[in-house]
Amino acid sequence: MSNKEAKTNLWVYDLLKQADIFLEPQGSSIKEIQSALKTASKRKTGKIGYPEYIGVVKDYLLVIENKADLSRHMKLDDNGNISESANAAVNYAVNGAIFYGKHLVRHTSYRKIIAFGISGNEKKHKITPIYLDETEYCRQLPEIESFITFNEDNIDEYYIRQVLKEHTKFEKETADILKDASVLHEDLRNYGNLLETEKPLIVSGILLALRESEHRNFSIDDLTGDAILTDGQKIYDAIQTNLQRANVSPAIKKDKILSQFAFIKDTVKLNEPDPKLKKTPLKHFAEYLNQTIYRSIRYISSAEDYIGRFYGEFMSYSGGDGQSLGIILTPKHITQLFCDLADLQPEDIVFDPCCGTAGFLIAAMHNMLKKTNQATQKKNIRQKQLHGIEIRPNMFTIATTNMILRGDGKSNLMNDDFLKQNPSQLQLLQPTVGMMNPPYSQGSKQNPDLYEMSFAEHLLDSLVVGATCIVILPQSSMMGKTKEEQAIKQNIFRHHTLEGVITLNKDTFYGVGVMPCIAVFTAGEAHPSDKICKFINYENDGYTVAPHTGLIKTESAKDKKQHLLDVWFDRIDAETKFCVKTTVSDKDEWLHSFYYFNDEIPSEEDFIKTISDYLTFEFSMVIQGRESIFQEAPHDPSKE
Repeated sequence: MSNKEAKTNLWVYDLLKQADIFLEPQGSSIKEIQSALKTASKRKTGKIGYPEYIGVVKDYLLVIENKADLSRHMKLDDNGNISESANAAVNYAVNGAIFYGKHLVRHTSYRKIIAFGISGNEKKHKITPIYLDETEYCRQLPEIESFITFNEDNIDEYYIRQVLKEHTKFEKETADILKDASVLHEDLRNYGNLLETEKPLIVSGILLALRESEHRNFSIDDLTGDAILTDGQKIYDAIQTNLQRANVSPAIKKDKILSQFAFIKDTVKLNEPDPKLKKTPLKHFAEYLNQTIYRSIRYISSAEDYIGRFYGEFMSYSGGDGQSLGIILTPKHITQLFCDLADLQPEDIVFDPCCGTAGFLIAAMHNMLKKTNQATQKKNIRQKQLHGIEIRPNMFTIATTNMILRGDGKSNLMNDDFLKQNPSQLQLLQPTVGMMNPPYSQGSKQNPDLYEMSFAEHLLDSLVVGATCIVILPQSSMMGKTKEEQAIKQNIFRHHTLEGVITLNKDTFYGVGVMPCIAVFTAGEAHPSDKICKFINYENDGYTVAPHTGLIKTESAKDKKQHLLDVWFDRIDAETKFCVKTTVSDKDEWLHSFYYFNDEIPSEEDFIKTISDYLTFEFSMVIQGRESIFQEAPHDPSKE
């Protein structure tokens, strides 16, 4: 084995280890697999043949064949199919993997085999999965960057989506959420005659009231349409009791939240029995929410921001005021990515100054709770380590409700203008991680404080020294188009450090038209001139737009994310088309596209093709009588 091949094998071993997959090298301790390999000769001599790695995950047999040279990745026959010749099996990774896969499906009881052809090294490589079953039909699957989708937690989902081409449980849940939101929105319009800002408040208020049903202080059966003690009054009283139970304080905060729910008891149409429903609209909404959403929020351990999802759906159905005010709710996979990039620990204190429906805080809470088994620490996380500010009263109410429903007994949220807060006062909260999705497209030369980058600077100033700050912004913010934005970037570099910028999928905020990116900073430390930053192109993130559903996760999303995190945390290197590492100035465009250069060395095949194309072009020109374009112009001394 050459040194290059040994390095490839070690790199593949590390990839498997990172994914918690343990395959055996050069053979198997499973008797029937080892017995089959005794006749797995690629040259068809009947002798022993071993793939680089082999093993079983659940009921799937995984086989890996490596080649150090990228040019030895896959050999096609004259018809464009993967060659099954002995020579191809010996000399090419994919072909060799298929050979072993077919041999094992014939000579073992395994009927679901995934063979991997791998070539290259850590930085430049190809990993091609091939699925085989008892029919021996080979299905080439999309290339991958890691084995994360093939461990015990993920391989069934990969098989369902990629091999069977069926919807997974997650995708069905997403479709159900969208359908439920659509039905409820229609009912709120038909039976409630509500403003767009009131619809999500109805949702969150009823969910708080339902929470009191666990203490027998509220029951849907009690909503009888009484004209004196109305259904709305009963729901309002349950909301008030639940806010007391959740220890929402001070009193002014509780009163501010309650004032947002007052319309529930005061709106006549909501409290009168509807002839078609034969009950009040409020009772109808309560029954629907209890059946479709409440149980999911209370009993499913998830970072999913259900109320936020509903709020987003309401705005999309009705063309609400969210976009005109720059409000763009953050998708779940992005809130989770923030937690991963921050490498959240149970000791962290998280601050979101534009918290919206509290999506970032919910994701952070779930991530930190997973990392500790100590009851006292879990209590501290819920009650003391999550802080947020929201300027809009209705959104603030929804955020507080969301946190209460998730088990945060003391939501540290403020209904205020973040930009008017003194950063030195906010630092007293000791926030170690800042997360933010600020209002978009509100800044101008007349109002430079409302530029997205201005929000980022104010957040950086509000964190403790050494804190991690992660913000999602429009790509235009990274360019510094105006003098005011350039000045903000310059000032950030005087006091804080840019770690890197990740360019995101253009459809991340599907239907909004924003081209987003994630910027990661370290607070309170001036940017060194020799600091190496990472600029990553993560546009291909494994999410795609599906008709009638919106942005959905494909089977490659986990793999793409794992690759991103491996590169971000310097566990692996990557080609410049994915990541450029470089020094940066405040005058530069902080985007991958600004720094990208093609560092790929052309292969021999590329060179031959280029020469062939040139000669074909020259021959064509000569045939057309235009050979003069290849001749040097006569020397003209007067032009010297």
